[in-house]
Amino acid sequence: MEKLTQQEEEAMLVIWAQDGGFIKDFLEKLPEPKPPYTTLASTVKNLEKKGYLSSEKLGNTYRYAPLIHAEDYKKRFMKGFVGDYFKNSYKELVAFFARDQKISAEELKEIIDMIENRKAE
Repeated sequence: MEKLTQQEEEAMLVIWAQDGGFIKDFLEKLPEPKPPYTTLASTVKNLEKKGYLSSEKLGNTYRYAPLIHAEDYKKRFMKGFVGDYFKNSYKELVAFFARDQKISAEELKEIIDMIENRKAE
């Protein structure tokens, strides 16, 4: 699947939150400054072409629904992000945040507990 632009990702966040809908509904939920309706409509059409959305014609308009779950996109995005910036090492990612003091020792302990508890299952 193609990577999303920032504009496409912002639209998808709204679409995922609403589990689909109409362009006018998405426009209402987007943060300020809101794009023009036609810009959002073009973005949504691009998302459909890229395989992120399906559409169903209802009267004069279309209802759009996500074809990929937000969680699946996050996993794919993070895999690419870690690969591109941290040599495919999640350890490097965590070390980066630890060095930059963006993650506390307490948070690291919580992460370790999560890992250990999952291994025990």
